[in-house]
Amino acid sequence: MKINSLTKEEFVSALGWIFEHSPWVAERAWAGRPFQSREELHAHLTQIVAKASYEEQLALLRAHPDLGTKAQVSPISAREQAGVGLDNLTESEYEHLLQLNAEYKSRFGFPFLYAVKGSDKFQILAALERRLQSSPETEFQTALEQVYRIALFRLENTNL
Repeated sequence: MKINSLTKEEFVSALGWIFEHSPWVAERAWAGRPFQSREELHAHLTQIVAKASYEEQLALLRAHPDLGTKAQVSPISAREQAGVGLDNLTESEYEHLLQLNAEYKSRFGFPFLYAVKGSDKFQILAALERRLQSSPETEFQTALEQVYRIALFRLENTNL
């Protein structure tokens, strides 16, 4: 993998965006080279997050935008959300999503995270409604698992 020959700065530049606004994950991963495959790289990245402090994990979760928001989001988040129709909600769907997002963030302290690839807006809304019933501990772990899936989907679309 050509990623193995990059300097630390190049490595972070190439992969720092994989975990939303959290280049610290790539910075820590650089020392784990060489990686034999994307899967091995992904596993190493997720281990770094899993071993991070609670505060770092929470900051990572909070770095993600609300799904379906019309506020400024990163270009990659905008493409991912547009790909499943979250940029094309009816007014009532949009209002419902805003309400659910607000409830979720109030209950858990971070935005609802969902790896949207392969889903549609109805599945996403149903997951949001269902996950609002989770315990804070369960939901924190579920959100991290979703972040890991998002990172995998993003890695699959890179030219390593």
